[in-house]
Amino acid sequence: MGLLPLAARELVIEELDEWARLGVQGHEHARRPWVPYHENLTAGLAALSGAQPTEVIAMNSLTVNLHLMLASFYRPTGRATRILMEAGAFSSDRHAVASQIAWAGLDPTAALLELAPRAGEDTVPEETIEACLAEHGEQIALVLWPGVQFRTGQAFDLARIVRAAHRHGCIAGFDLAHSIGNTPLALHEAEADFAVWCSYKYPERRTGLRSAAASSTSVTRTRSRATITAAACGRAARRLVGHEPTTRFLMEPQFRAAAGWPPGR
Repeated sequence: MGLLPLAARELVIEELDEWARLGVQGHEHARRPWVPYHENLTAGLAALSGAQPTEVIAMNSLTVNLHLMLASFYRPTGRATRILMEAGAFSSDRHAVASQIAWAGLDPTAALLELAPRAGEDTVPEETIEACLAEHGEQIALVLWPGVQFRTGQAFDLARIVRAAHRHGCIAGFDLAHSIGNTPLALHEAEADFAVWCSYKYPERRTGLRSAAASSTSVTRTRSRATITAAACGRAARRLVGHEPTTRFLMEPQFRAAAGWPPGR
């Protein structure tokens, strides 16, 4: 969405030349090896998001990562079956939430709770979110909230929302597509359970950070404060992409978890 970085064309040609010179060996022997390529982005993304390096990974698209996060963290149990999000959310976010609710065998029209501004107002104060959680918290399994509401430009106090969600036993997740590289973030300190964002808006404009297509990043935390290195985290989906790098290609039948799992590792 931003302007072409001045060095982009030259860097792409360098990668094509490495491919021509090395073929498959470029995965390990290119000047910028391809297997750990995403690690080149880790430090910058951790700094922009206020996360630990072990909590951030660049992969997939925003909506794919949102599905992975919801599949990992949305656990409807007993009365706590609902997802709270803002009314007028980005449409692809709402589609993902509704489909995950339906995948869990529930009715999105009943399980999706959308919080709108009060009559005559354009924004949703944090106290309104807190009041909603105080009233409906026992029914809410997960809160998905933006860092910045894309229609109004309202920026939210993420730590305050996390505290309110956790106070009522809810998972707190965020879509930071309009926040990353645009507002100060401190996800680790805020103890957010997960977040997703895209790298082709403000990060691209500010840093030239860009990867192929509509690339996204997921930052994840567990409620036990254990660090997790895979974007698809949680006790089930964590195993999708979390194999330790040193033995990943031995093709052994057993799974060897990357550092950060199980909790305390």
